[in-house]
Formats: sequence, structure tokens, C-alpha cells
Amino acid sequence: MFENIYHILLNALMITGFVFVMMLVIEYVNVQSHGLWQKYLSGSKWKQYIVAGLLGAIPGCLGAFTVVALFSHRLVSFGAVVAAMIATSGDEAFVMFAMFPQKAILLTLIILVIGILAGFVSDKFVATGRFSRKFSERHFPLHTEDQCHCFQKDKLLQYLSHPSKQRVILVILILVLLVGVLTGILAGDEPVWLKTTIILTIGFSLFVVVSVPEHFLKKHLWEHIVKVHVPRIFLWTFGTLLAIHFLMEYIDVQSWISDNMLIVLVIAVLVGVIPESGPHLVFVTLFVQGAIPFSVLIASSISQDGHGMLPLLAESKRGFLAVKTVNIIVAFAVGLIGYLGGF
Repeated sequence: MFENIYHILLNALMITGFVFVMMLVIEYVNVQSHGLWQKYLSGSKWKQYIVAGLLGAIPGCLGAFTVVALFSHRLVSFGAVVAAMIATSGDEAFVMFAMFPQKAILLTLIILVIGILAGFVSDKFVATGRFSRKFSERHFPLHTEDQCHCFQKDKLLQYLSHPSKQRVILVILILVLLVGVLTGILAGDEPVWLKTTIILTIGFSLFVVVSVPEHFLKKHLWEHIVKVHVPRIFLWTFGTLLAIHFLMEYIDVQSWISDNMLIVLVIAVLVGVIPESGPHLVFVTLFVQGAIPFSVLIASSISQDGHGMLPLLAESKRGFLAVKTVNIIVAFAVGLIGYLGGF
């Protein structure tokens, strides 16, 4: 029993560690490219759907937050929000890329295309100017900041010789993760190409941590990722893996799921209503265990959007429900067609 828990703990640490370094990289790239998305989101509706969908497809919540903020300023349409929220899987995308990268890429491409098409249909047949105005207010804040000069060679020595405690802790965490992968304690059974990718990602994240200014390090990496996302991702991952292990060990859950797959599909879609990164991990884990088909995972991914909808929920309950209603309908339709089609 304790050996199983130990392996589950290592698996959770490996997944959380990879999510952690990926988040560092995504945060760095997002701030470095600040302002580019705003330029390209103006123009035709199709451009809005495509760019909003691509922003949503970026792992994490930053792209989804951006689309919601732009919608609240009436800079993009209701359909663009639908496209982004269908295309996003929130923080769970990091976990899926860590656990089954090839199928995660396929899933992301599928829900991206579905999101773009659903955005067009939503604006064409659901949303009108009056409809959208009910859900968007001009006073909703669009947070911006000056572009970060995140790499300054003349200050590297200063950062390394007089590091803050946050920088020291982050460097130690990344080095421990790197040693774990190099020694095979973490990701020891993964294919060489995946371990190489993880090592390169860890290496780049180490570069980010030692080279960025204190403001970026503390505000973006420490306050946003380390204090908010990492503990929750680890607890949800470890808890889900542990729960699934005991369910599979002592209860014939797989037989019940196999006999009631349509009920599982409905549950997966409805759980996606919760604006929280974490519940979707149950279905990610069930998919890894072979308990549910790819179609149910796609339906769950379409329905849920991590924390992406929280800003809209805070601003407009009706807007939140409107987007979620469209997503639920699309998720159930796609999941049912996929299930009946045998995948």
C-alpha cells in the first residue's frame, strides 16, 4: 500500500514539476510578447475567432482572461469568447501535455477548430448587438503594464550575487526537479524524446528565473505561479491519482463506467460548469487509466475552462451562463457523436 502511495506521490510531483516549469515559460513569453494580441484582435470576426481560439488554446488562464477582458470592453464579440472558452483547458492542459503529449496536441487542435466554428455559429444565430451589450460593461478593467525588459546582461551578476529569497527558492526547486529527471527518479519510464523535452524546458525555466528582474520574479512567477497555481495543481493531481487508485483497487469502477458511459459523459460535461482548475483532472486520470474513451475527454475539455471564466462570472452572471450554456450544448453534442462513432 505504502509503495503504491509513494509511486503516486512521485507521479504527482513529476506532473506538478513539469506544469510548474511550463507555467514559468508561458508567463515569460506572455509578458515578452505583450501588446501583439491587441493589434491582431481588431478587424474581421473570423480573425477574432481564430486569435481568440489560439489565445484560449495556450495552456493556463492568461489567454482566456485576455479574451474576457477584451469582450468586456466590447473589443471582441460574444462568439470570440465562446471560441476561447471551448479551446481552453486551463491549467489541466499542462497536465495533459505532461501525461500524454501526443494525444494532448490532437485534443487541443480538435477543440480549437470546434471553438472557432462554434464562435461563428454563436454570433450568427445567437448573439445580437443588444444581446452582447447585456453582458459587457465598459468599466471592466483591462490590466496592462509596460513590457518587461526581462533579459539585461548588465544586471545578471547583480541578480546572482545578491539574490532575493524568492529567486533562491525557485532556483533550488528547479535544480531539484532537474536532478530528479536526470537520475530517473522522476519521469524515469518516459521515452527519451519526452525526457529531453522536459530537460530543455527545465533548463529554459532556470534561465528565466536567474535572469528576470525582481519585479517580474515576484509578481508573475512567485505570487502568481508558486503561491496560487502550484499548490492547487499538486493537491488536485495527487488527490485525484490517489482516489482513482483506491477506486480501481477496491471497487469495480471501470465496469460501472463501461456500463454507464452516457451517464459519465453527462457528468463530465456538467462538471465543466465549475469555474475551477482541478475537477477536470478526474476525467484526465480516468482517460489515462483507459476507463473512458477519447470522446468523453474531448467533451469534458470543451465544457470546462479552468479559471478562464472567473472574470466574466464576477462581472456578469448572465454572460457567464450564456457562454457556459453554449459550451455545454457543444460539448454534449461533440461527445455524443464521438461516443456513438466509437472513439
